Parts: sequence; C-alpha cells; structure tokens
Amino acid sequence: MPFYAVGHKTPDTDSIVSAIALAELKKQLGEDVVPVRQGEITPETQFVLDRFNMPTPELKTSVAGESVYIVDYSDRAQAPDDLAEATVLGIVDHHKLGDITTSAPLECWIRPVGCSNTIIKEMYDYHGVSIAKDVAGIMLCAILSDTVIFKSPTCTDIDKKVVEELAQIAGVDDYKALAIEMFKVKSAVEGTPARDLVLRDFKDFSMAGNKVGVGQLEAIDNSVFEAIKAELEAELVTLKAEGERHTIMLVLTDIMKEGSEVIVVSDDDTLAKRAFGADFNDGKAWLDGVLSRKKQIIPPLEKAFS
Repeated sequence: MPFYAVGHKTPDTDSIVSAIALAELKKQLGEDVVPVRQGEITPETQFVLDRFNMPTPELKTSVAGESVYIVDYSDRAQAPDDLAEATVLGIVDHHKLGDITTSAPLECWIRPVGCSNTIIKEMYDYHGVSIAKDVAGIMLCAILSDTVIFKSPTCTDIDKKVVEELAQIAGVDDYKALAIEMFKVKSAVEGTPARDLVLRDFKDFSMAGNKVGVGQLEAIDNSVFEAIKAELEAELVTLKAEGERHTIMLVLTDIMKEGSEVIVVSDDDTLAKRAFGADFNDGKAWLDGVLSRKKQIIPPLEKAFS
C-alpha cells in the first residue's frame, strides 16, 4: 500500500512540484510514495509539467486511513478534510507553523526560505541522492515562481544557490528567460471565469477564530486585470458569503512594478487599514513593494485581528 505526498488545496506550482519531488526522493530511499493533488492544475503549473514532460499527479481529496507526507503547508484549513483520519509521516514547508498536530513523532523540514522545493533540494543533498534532469527542471521553475524571479522578500541566498544548481542539472542555460515564459502564461487571464481566477491561488486561514480567505494573482503587467476587475470584486462578495468568511482578499501582484493592488471585502471596514497602514478606497489600495502573501499579507492581517 503506497504512501502519498499531498500539497495544499487550490494547489500552486510549488505545491504540485513539491509532491512530485518529495515522492521521487522517497522512492529512491526505498519508500513507495505517490504524489497527489487536491485541486485543478493552474495554467502555469501545466506549462511547467509540459516543459519537462512530467505527468500530472492524480487527484485525491480523501486520505482517511492513508499515510501521507504534507508539503507546502501545515494549516488544517489547507489539508484534506479528513486528514485527522490519516497518519501524517512528515511535513515539508516554508510557511508559518500551522495547526496540524500528530499523535506520533514525524519527520519535519520547515525553513524560512522562498520555496518548499528549496528545502527538498537540501533533503536530496542531505541523503546523497541525485536528482533526475526533468525533476530538477520542475523544481527550478517552482522556486522561480514562488520567489517571483528572486524579487520576493521571502527569497534567500539559499534559494538563489539552489536555482543555479538545479539549472545545471536540468540543462537550462537561461533560467530567467524560462521564468518570463512561465509568468507570461500566468498573466494570461482572458476568457477565464472570475471565480476560477480568484480561486487559482487561494488559501483560507483561521485568525482569532475568524475565517479569512486570501487569493493572489501575479502578472507581468496588472493592466490585464482592468477589464475584469468588477467581475473579480463581485466574485469576492459571493465567495465570502458562500464560505461564511469574515474577510476575503484578492492580491493582484504586478511583477514588474514590484507591488500589489489589494481588494478587500470584510465584516470590519477598518481591518485592512489597520493591517497595512494604507487608505482603502472602495475596498482597494495599492501596496508598493508588497509581493508575498505569506510574509507581507498574512502576518499584518493576523496582528490586526489580535
């Protein structure tokens, strides 16, 4: 009976690739581990998998009775709903420590770096296991995506070093050009339903007993969102009510301008200003220099709730 490596709900590239890369490592260490996903693949992730001829992990939303490795999260809200009925063998993550608990000791690799795949690369090195060329390629892309081509404040020198090493293994001469291709795919929003866009990279959090949802969309130029912004705002209102959320946000990140427009719908009209120190007009504000949800959005939000 296999074990499973599973990323978070509404998976991004790091979540999908982390499951694949960890499963490949564990297989070389003698464990039968299968990568799985909890949601649909984003266009960016599909581009990455296709670029390196990697198969899409199977969809698996129930893990009751299974043994699993958790990758790219440690919050129960982002886990399979029946995770309490599974055995958690380990966690690999680069976010804040969440509320997943276990009844037995487990393997934990949690570090403040820009991407979970950076940590998995260090796991390969620790065990003295070589990385296959195609696996190195998708890991490279995941790190470039999560660090926004090294622009994110979450990016560390370790991430940059690992990217250089993975590029050599994968045979990628110009990884920045590859990253631009990847972000062009991510920026293509025309024809995609507003709900799909809001939920493309979306996470729920529990803050002081309140359910808070935060989505993020990254583009090379935020002008691609102008024609659909009203639809996005309307979808936030709908999703807030459907999910019984106290607050819902959408972070529209402009990679080239290195900042984000944040759209907020909340039961507390003063929450966003308290969190970010900006004036929100009609629930919207530009936050210069804000690129990272986990480092620049979630911490000040949690502080505002407390």
